[in-house]
Amino acid sequence: MIGKIAGRLDYKAMDHVLIDVRGVGYIVHVSDRTLASLPGPGEAVALYTELLVREDLLQLFGFPTLLEKEWHRLLMTVQGVGAKAAMAILGTLGAEGVSRAIGLGDARSIQAAPGIGPKIAQRVVLELKAKAPSVMAMGVHLGTVAETDEVIEAAPTPAPRAAKPVAKPPSRAAFTADALSALTNLGYQPGDAAQAVAQAAQDAPEADTATLIRLALKLLAPRN
Repeated sequence: MIGKIAGRLDYKAMDHVLIDVRGVGYIVHVSDRTLASLPGPGEAVALYTELLVREDLLQLFGFPTLLEKEWHRLLMTVQGVGAKAAMAILGTLGAEGVSRAIGLGDARSIQAAPGIGPKIAQRVVLELKAKAPSVMAMGVHLGTVAETDEVIEAAPTPAPRAAKPVAKPPSRAAFTADALSALTNLGYQPGDAAQAVAQAAQDAPEADTATLIRLALKLLAPRN
């Protein structure tokens, strides 16, 4: 599985780019939004990738962040939404826009993507509404843009590093903070979001970030 590609951008086409990685060229399909954000030919570029395998075809799809990659994978679980349709939705709305549309039940925003009709848009909202909070929770930590070194040539083998201390598991405060961040990114007012998250945390003391988001969205829904 090819999860990330970093190299020099050879050229941009209508729906894909060619990235040279130490003499090997990779064709990577990207959304309009991603294409517009990439540098010019000859510049260093990095994309997270998803490899689509079919009987007679191998295709790489590229994303600037892991969050967008996760949304692409989730969108493709909806019946009638293939890889290109998922890219069209992400190209129109971006990762945060998809989060907002599904979280708020806004099928019209999904329908704004090229080739997405009302039935598919409604299906996306209905089928992913329960799954979306998990990706929203991941989004707090997966929004970093893929990075590439300025020099693409092979680097010398680094010296062994000392073992890092084992990280402590996230605290309840971290779960509530991440849930609050996700809700404000959806467009909710900080005060309303904080009140909903606080109530959700009180109702479910053992809830993780995704569960807090799901419960808070239910509390906020009547206000929309």
